[in-house]
Amino acid sequence: MRARDKVAVSALRSTLAAVDNAEAVPVGAAELRGSAIEQVPLGVGATEAARRELSEQHITDIVRAEADERLALAEQFTAPAQADRAAQLRAEAAVLLRLLD
Repeated sequence: MRARDKVAVSALRSTLAAVDNAEAVPVGAAELRGSAIEQVPLGVGATEAARRELSEQHITDIVRAEADERLALAEQFTAPAQADRAAQLRAEAAVLLRLLD
């Protein structure tokens, strides 16, 4: 961010969001039903949800999937007017792939 590299910042932010989403524990519909406002816990940390702890391999797989997704999307942009977007996606994928090396 300090280097003002917009491509890298964009790629890293969306990949961090993907990792964050993967850490989320799904909440079942049964857990949501029947919870009255009186039963909601109060206090510091009461609204914190449980998180999964991802292995290094799982995080690597997420980063690789994000890079592959960008490369696949770049291949779909074939019109001359879309060349800039395709180049940006390829640059973002390159940033992510450098992280894996």
